[in-house]
Parts: sequence; C-alpha cells; structure tokens
Amino acid sequence: MIETIRNAWKIPELRKKILFTVFALLIFRLGSVVPVPFIDSNMLGATLNNMGGIFTLLGAMNGTAFSMAAVFALGVQPYINSSIIIQLLTVAIPALERLQKEGGEEGRKKIAAITRYVTVAIGLLQGFGYYTLIRTQGGGTMLDTAGLPGWWAGIVIVLCFTAGSAFVMWLGEQITEFGIGNGISIILFAGILSRGPSMIRTMYQGVRNNLDGVTGEGIFNLPVWAIPLILIGMLAIVVLIVFIQNAERRIPVQYAKRVVGRKMYGGQSSHIPLKVNMTGVMPIIFASTLCSLPGLIFRFINLDASSHPALYAFFSVFNYNSALYLIVYVLLIVAFNYFYVAIQYNPVDIANQLRKNNGTIPGIRPGKPTSDFITRTLSKITLIGAVFLAIVAGFPIILGNITGTSIQLGGTTLLIVVGVALETGRSLEGYMTARYHKGFLE
Repeated sequence: MIETIRNAWKIPELRKKILFTVFALLIFRLGSVVPVPFIDSNMLGATLNNMGGIFTLLGAMNGTAFSMAAVFALGVQPYINSSIIIQLLTVAIPALERLQKEGGEEGRKKIAAITRYVTVAIGLLQGFGYYTLIRTQGGGTMLDTAGLPGWWAGIVIVLCFTAGSAFVMWLGEQITEFGIGNGISIILFAGILSRGPSMIRTMYQGVRNNLDGVTGEGIFNLPVWAIPLILIGMLAIVVLIVFIQNAERRIPVQYAKRVVGRKMYGGQSSHIPLKVNMTGVMPIIFASTLCSLPGLIFRFINLDASSHPALYAFFSVFNYNSALYLIVYVLLIVAFNYFYVAIQYNPVDIANQLRKNNGTIPGIRPGKPTSDFITRTLSKITLIGAVFLAIVAGFPIILGNITGTSIQLGGTTLLIVVGVALETGRSLEGYMTARYHKGFLE
C-alpha cells in the first residue's frame, strides 16, 4: 500500500487527485469541529457517551463531530440511508427499476438526483431528532438560547445539521469525480479514524485507573494484560477482513462460437465472480440499528422496575453485554445478509443473460438448471459471508465482556476502514495500470 502511494505520487495527474482528496478531507475535519449555535457541546458529549446504543453507532460512523454537535454531526449517515432506501425501492417499484436498467446514463442521473432529495429530507428528520434529544435530555440544560425564542433556536439548529449533511454529500461527490476512490467511503473512513486518538486516550486512562486503584461510578478500569489481548484480537480481525474481502468464487463460463456476417464471435472462456462478502458492512449496520432501538425507547420512556417489571425485563434483554443480545444480533446479521444478496443478485436474470450471449457453465444445461446452480452457489457463498460478518461484529462484544472494557462496534469500524483502504488501493493501482499499459503496437 505504501509503495502504491509512493508510485502514485510520481504521476502528476494522480498527485493532483491525491491533493484534492486531502484538501477535501481537511474541509470535512474543519466542519467537524465547528459547533452548531445554541448547544453546550461539553454537556451533550457527556450525555451521549452514557447513553450508548444507537448513539454509539452514530458516533462511530460520524466520528467526534456527533458528540460535539458540530455542523457535520450527521456526516454521511443521511446519504447512506437514502442510498439504501432508493436501492430497496428500485426493487419494489417497477418504474425505478426500469429507470435504472434501461435509462442508461440519463436514468442514473435521475436516480442520483432522487437520492440527493431524499438525503436532504432524511437530514431534516435526523436533525429534528437530534434537536429533540437535546431538548429532552437534561431538561433542556444543553441549550443556551441567550434570551432568543426557543422555536428560533430549534430552526437554526435543525437547518445547520441539514445543511451540514447536504454539504458532506456534495463534498463526497466531488471527491468521487476529482479525487481518489469513492468520496462517501473516504469521508466515512476519515470520520472513523478521527476517533482513534480519543480511543487510545481512553484505554490509557483505563490502565492508569486500574494501576492506581481508582474505583467509583463511571470510572473506567482496564487491566494491563487486556491491552495485548485487544491488539492481537484487532490484528487477527484485520487479517481475516483482508482475506475475506479479496476472496471470491469464480463460476466458469464458456461462450460458443457464432458467425455474424463475415466475423466470428465467441469461443472464449470467462467467469462470473461472486465475492464472499458482497454486502459489505450493511447487514451489521441494519442489525445494530434494530438491536439499539429498544434501548433507545427504554431511555426515553424511563421505566421503573417496580411499576412495570415485565416491560423492564423485556428492555433489559437488549443490554449490549447480555448473551441474548449477542444471539439476536448474530441472527439479524445473517438474515440481513441473505436479504441484501437476494435484492442484489437475480440468478434468473444472470441465466437469461448467459443464454442470450450463447454462454454456458460447463456441465450445466442452459435455462433453469443454470439459475438453480447459481442459486445454490450464492446460498453457500452468502452463508460464508454471513458467518464472517457475525464473527467480525460479535468478537468485540465477547472480547469486551472478557476484558471488562467497552469495544462496541470495533469490528464494524475495522471492516469499514480496511475495506475502504483496500478499495482505494485498487483504485490507485487501476489508474496506474491504465496509464502505463503498453499496447501491442509499441
């Protein structure tokens, strides 16, 4: 990776793309520390750290900007949600499906425009939800309106959050067009890495508290022997992620020869690549969100154990450290992985495309036998990918229970960071290969 970056820096065009990407990320980090007016960010940060659940997910995805109530607090989350919604609607609504498959470049532009509008709408909803959280938690003490009407402060806060999410979306598109790699992924990568220094500081403080014998409510203690265990576990997960991310099942395809006019086409061999982890981190995000919702509801309704023992016991089941939570979490990851693969790949369409192009899988008859074979292969690959995602997401929870420290979403963030790094490296190598490729005439 380092050698790839060094070689890329020597190419003038690629050096401009790298510098543009770095400059865009500097703008993103600047907006991640500019606070929204009328909010006490210090009190808000302490409150969010104690709430956990879905707020830990949002904090992990958006970096330190979320807990600071910065202008870019929502980050790329509205755009990611919008993209997922549009992708699901494309499967459910025939008009959108035709626009995506048959619309060509113009159709893709229309879907991109719809995604932007939905992003702004989701940004408004999430911004309003963030403002509602600030008003309800602590009795509104986190708001400092300086004598201004409360409704005016609310409008300013919500619009700042929405404008920040829209600007981050635009910044990601600029990186994709003029920079290196996928812009949204790069911004998500930068937001996750921004939490690195605070995580190291927290672990160091936990070890100091344990050595000094400091105890008490809210005190984080971490034994010294847990540090090597955590580092070894993270290294093992990184190696596993790199291996699985590059793994794929290649289905061989043989194309028959055919004569069109005076030319002969076909006769070559190819393959259909099926990645082991074709869904990325999406199943983990879906499962984390669903498992965190009961805890979020529990915090808002503030149930009393003596008055509502049944409801209190139900919501207590979704405690992050409980074994039942881990089981439900893993099952949801597996279910969402199968669901996401099902909407991405249609074996019948793949079989029809092979038949139209006179392609066959060796040993498999065209038509329904081909689609059945692809379905069986997809099921096996999806199961392996689901087990991989369950290990990546569940291992930090188990390790956290063993060491007594909180490593929520550690595997998720590692999966995103390693995946984006590999994708960016492939983009650099692809650009250099295309630039230095020598044709047969040279």
